[in-house]
Amino acid sequence: MRVLVIGSGGREHALCRSLKLDPQVSELHCAPGNAGIAEIATLHDISPTDPARVAELAESLRADLVVVGPEAPLVAGVADAVRAKGIPCFGPSGRAAMIEGSKAFAKDVMNAAGVPTARSRTCSTREEAEAALGEFGAPYVVKDDGLAAGKGVVVTDDLGQALDHAQACERVVIEEFLDGPEVSLFALCDGSTAVALQPAQDFKRAYDGDEGPNTGGMGAYTPLPWAPKELSEQVMREVVHPTVAELAGRGLPYNGVLYVGLALTSKGPKVIEFNARFGDPETQVVLDRLETPLAGLLLACATGELADQPPLSYREGSAVAVVIAAENYPADPVKGDVISGLEPTEHAYVLHAGTSLDDGRIVSSGGRVLAVVGSGPDQESARTHAYELVDRIELRGSHHRTDIAR
Repeated sequence: MRVLVIGSGGREHALCRSLKLDPQVSELHCAPGNAGIAEIATLHDISPTDPARVAELAESLRADLVVVGPEAPLVAGVADAVRAKGIPCFGPSGRAAMIEGSKAFAKDVMNAAGVPTARSRTCSTREEAEAALGEFGAPYVVKDDGLAAGKGVVVTDDLGQALDHAQACERVVIEEFLDGPEVSLFALCDGSTAVALQPAQDFKRAYDGDEGPNTGGMGAYTPLPWAPKELSEQVMREVVHPTVAELAGRGLPYNGVLYVGLALTSKGPKVIEFNARFGDPETQVVLDRLETPLAGLLLACATGELADQPPLSYREGSAVAVVIAAENYPADPVKGDVISGLEPTEHAYVLHAGTSLDDGRIVSSGGRVLAVVGSGPDQESARTHAYELVDRIELRGSHHRTDIAR
């Protein structure tokens, strides 16, 4: 099977790593990729948000499957252009991807499907925002209605800060705060059938103790020994299946992965957000534990044959991912610094996110630069293995959280 992965981040490196290990995959390509992906796939320097160019590349490679990683290409309609060439594609259509592209659209779908979620208001003016913030009270939750790479959400007790964020966005969704721990669950979908992957938990705040601004994610772990055993079944029953059915009823069959961000509240699981793609860095740990070969799963989603697949299987033990971020991330990350110490250990390895090659040297080129994945028979050993490798890596000015999965 010839597979083309679209994207350049840590999620795409994790996808490429799993696909490379799959004996069904004979050729692996990635566009545009990064310095780490270059070690396992052939890179193609094209814009991932150019539907026509991506489709042309897939056709020229005679790809058997295209996997679209990030949200921006999906919302731009890359999956539509690839399918128009008759090539199977893992990823929702541009219209279906609005489940992430517009928070207001996602809320409308959830409400129509009866999905448990926070009460909300969509606001376009300061007056509307003030009224909604007054209605729901602190902590204030203000979400940019459009794509914001996981950083468009402000949760604060400061009314002024909440209003400032609302005014900085063209349109926002303001909602009630949901209490309880957060969980990420990915559901693989083929338009009608949906299957849950193992839940994970990520850490959004930049610094230890959940301090600092929201980021795209500073670490993750799986499995969740504290989560209810029936959690996945409940979320599939109450959230995923109704959502997939609602989208299909609107003429938007959902093909790809539906990311469900949950709060386990005192009144049960409620949806914080939907994403139209694998979460980052949760993908890094979930795929580390997934034993079922990935290529066949993704192809089954792309061709409507997911119901024919055997039950998923997972490796024993735990996985923990720790993100190493560039100096001054998430505000204005410094780029171009040389990275060293990337060699894997017996129980840990590095996935690249914001990296590139400069005269043969690997340098930083983004905010979240690397994710170090450690594994072990239990969560504490996986943590230890991850941080042992983190301590070997050198990147001037970088920072990471020391409390992931603690």
